[in-house]
Amino acid sequence: MDDRLSPSRAYAAYRARTAEADTPLGRFAARLEYALDPFQESACRTLQQGRSVLVAAPTGAGKTVVAQFAVQLAVEQGVRVFYTTPIKALSNQKFAELGREYGTERVGLLTGDVSINRDAPIVVMTTEVLRNMIYSGTDLTSLGYVVLDEVHYLGDRFRGPVWEEVIIHLPAHVALVSLSATVSNAEEFGAWLREVRGHTEVIVSEHRPVPLHHHVAVGTDLHPLFRAGGSREVNRDLEHAVRPFLGRGSRRDRRRPHHVRFQRPSRTALIRELADDGLLPAIFFIFSRNGSDDAVEQCLAAGLDLTDRVEKRHIMGRLEELHDELGSEDLSVLGYHSFSAGLVHGFGAHHAGLIPQFKELVEELFVEGYLRAVFATETLALGVNMPARTVVLEKLTKFNGESHVPVTPGEFTQLTGRAGRRGIDIEGHAVVVWHPSLDLADIGALASKRTYALQSRFTPTYNMTANLLARMSKSDAEKVLETSFAQFQADKGVVGLARRARRTEEALEGYLASMQCERGDFEEYAQLRRTLSEMEKRAGRTRSKLKQRETIESLGRLRHGDVILLPSKRIDGPAVVITPMTNRDGDMRLPTVLTEQGKVWHLRMHEITEPAVALGRIRMPKKFNHRQAGERRALRDTLLAALEDGRVRRPTEAAPPTKGPRVQTEEIALVREQLRAHPCHGCPDREHHARWAERAEKLRKETAGLARQIEGRTSSIAHVFDRVCRVLTTMRFLPDDSRILRRIYGERDLLTALSVRAGLWDPLSEPEAAAFASALVYQARREGFREPRVPTASLEAALVELRSTWQNLFRIETDARLPVTPEPEFGLVQPIFRWTEGKSLSNALSGSEIAAGDFVRWAKQTLDLLGQVAEVCEPATAVTVRRTAEAIRRGVVAD
Repeated sequence: MDDRLSPSRAYAAYRARTAEADTPLGRFAARLEYALDPFQESACRTLQQGRSVLVAAPTGAGKTVVAQFAVQLAVEQGVRVFYTTPIKALSNQKFAELGREYGTERVGLLTGDVSINRDAPIVVMTTEVLRNMIYSGTDLTSLGYVVLDEVHYLGDRFRGPVWEEVIIHLPAHVALVSLSATVSNAEEFGAWLREVRGHTEVIVSEHRPVPLHHHVAVGTDLHPLFRAGGSREVNRDLEHAVRPFLGRGSRRDRRRPHHVRFQRPSRTALIRELADDGLLPAIFFIFSRNGSDDAVEQCLAAGLDLTDRVEKRHIMGRLEELHDELGSEDLSVLGYHSFSAGLVHGFGAHHAGLIPQFKELVEELFVEGYLRAVFATETLALGVNMPARTVVLEKLTKFNGESHVPVTPGEFTQLTGRAGRRGIDIEGHAVVVWHPSLDLADIGALASKRTYALQSRFTPTYNMTANLLARMSKSDAEKVLETSFAQFQADKGVVGLARRARRTEEALEGYLASMQCERGDFEEYAQLRRTLSEMEKRAGRTRSKLKQRETIESLGRLRHGDVILLPSKRIDGPAVVITPMTNRDGDMRLPTVLTEQGKVWHLRMHEITEPAVALGRIRMPKKFNHRQAGERRALRDTLLAALEDGRVRRPTEAAPPTKGPRVQTEEIALVREQLRAHPCHGCPDREHHARWAERAEKLRKETAGLARQIEGRTSSIAHVFDRVCRVLTTMRFLPDDSRILRRIYGERDLLTALSVRAGLWDPLSEPEAAAFASALVYQARREGFREPRVPTASLEAALVELRSTWQNLFRIETDARLPVTPEPEFGLVQPIFRWTEGKSLSNALSGSEIAAGDFVRWAKQTLDLLGQVAEVCEPATAVTVRRTAEAIRRGVVAD
């Protein structure tokens, strides 16, 4: 068959190609150095047709190409485009990229504390900034597109609601470009987007352009995690490699001569092994700042060198530029010596404790190919474009701020997604460093489950409520909240609950029919049985409580030297009290006794079955130390002698313990009599009917529980909204005084608004205002830090009043059954006070445990809050607040 096209068809194809080349997508594709993947082309066509799009694809698959096309569309159409990101570091990166492509005069940056060219046609910003613009009434009529990069952040516990607020409140004419990691419920999320935004195309790609291979390092030996041929079963050679190290600790294994003691491989040895296998550059995820810094020190101590002379010269040149920018005064507190020495030799650390300038240099050198190994915390996986050939996970647990928890499948996917550089590597590699505490099956399960569900964390906040009620009625605001993804998911879940409720109701009808009795109303009889059973259980519980109270009272009467009989699980026979019972501040400690065998027992409540029976008293030595064996023997002999000569009664002579109190006996007897007199009591099939009655009652309870779940889900957000409104009314921000609160954002929004309204900012100087603001944003990484000395009396008075305000708010929120506002924290007060005074970084941080990078991060959040407060405080105070911001924005804190 001739595959050549006829002249007419060939001409039609040519016309189609020509027409395609003259479209925005054709022009965009022509500029690229590679062909678009099918999912990219499909998403771009959707945007070209004027519709919104949700793209869910693996890390490194090229989702940002779709965002780039949206920017080009906006430029060609003469409309504005906002590119939103979850973190400032990613905003800075996108700002630089778009500035290079479209010219710096056409690109702006807004990250809360930084504002560059805010009226530009292309503006990069954090998602919070866009939310704030919407609530402040910014004119968005010229806005055509909004890119929501990393939209799966919507599931973040603390910041996720911001994404939903933006999606719900953006003007209807704006097209959304939502870019997400692979989530298992993309269709559900897309269905919600269609409901609130209109037509939205959902495009899901599971394909990784650079295939990912999973390995496990046993020592420095790399083994494939899975068997060959695409199997998801754990590799047998790997199982064989770890077997000699398993089971250590049992006596049998210690006797085995072939048992090998496991030693974790050094990082330098593993890096050298990866280098030999051609698997560098690599990112080592360590989940610890100190661990990341220690890794750099270890590599330096081991003499690891991964760069040649030309690379060293380039890195040293970049370091000199950084040195000139920072100056030499603060280099020691920044850890510059180790940082620079590591970079020169081809490795470095990357974590939130580093100042932004250090992190950015690491990112740039790594992407440019000058670094071979980076030791990082998981913050690196949150959107910063820094792929590697190999990703190494040193462990599969991480500290979440409260406890050490396992890495989730979603986190594992996000972390290992950094492996494999598109256009550079033909494959990526993920390596888990094995330890006997790791189960190979668990590693396999993490690597196999590549997707995770996106769950909404949306809940009404004080600021959100104030802004909604400033624009609409309470009933209209409730309708807006009902459009949230959280409510969408709850309503969808209700469908399944309602289906279960219908099934239980149908089954209940059958059970009721099966328990019918010819002799009478068996449902009435079954209720009598349940009443009797419950009364007997209640009486038993009451008896137990009374017996426990009687036991404690008997123990409370005991004194030093009393000889008692104490029916218990551990004491058989008489014993002498050597330490009486104490009860201080609710901390009750039971007596300590010495038995006739000479044993000392610290009594425990669960071990005592009856009240103590007094047998008599013996004389105790003035000083008795029960830890001395000789003194224990002497007291035992005194006890035995007293028993022998009759000064102390023997247990057989003691009165038997009294029976427990009688509880509800008359009421129980009455119900029991009613039960026996009921006509169904004599039915020969009584127990058969009773079994059906028990099943029916169980179904009734299940149906009632389902009804409560349905009610709770369908109205949960409305309930929270009502409680928030009650608190705001109590605090006099509603119905008509929410001006301050509407402009304050953050976890302590209401507390900050209260402080402004109370005038706590008004008497403060610039350093005092900086310190006061820091207490409203700062959160210590760990508990237990000591309260710092407050530099001035006026600042101390303001902070005391702030804490008092918080205590009052805490009580009101607790009564309203709302999550409480975090308490103000003063850990940053002294450092930022000194910094605002003009002190050096090393002087500012002297005596504190705050890392330089953390100080910069919190200082920028303080700047963000100061900018908000300046908009709502008294004019004279606003002047001071703005001067405060200028004093903070210098040196390492300045961008």
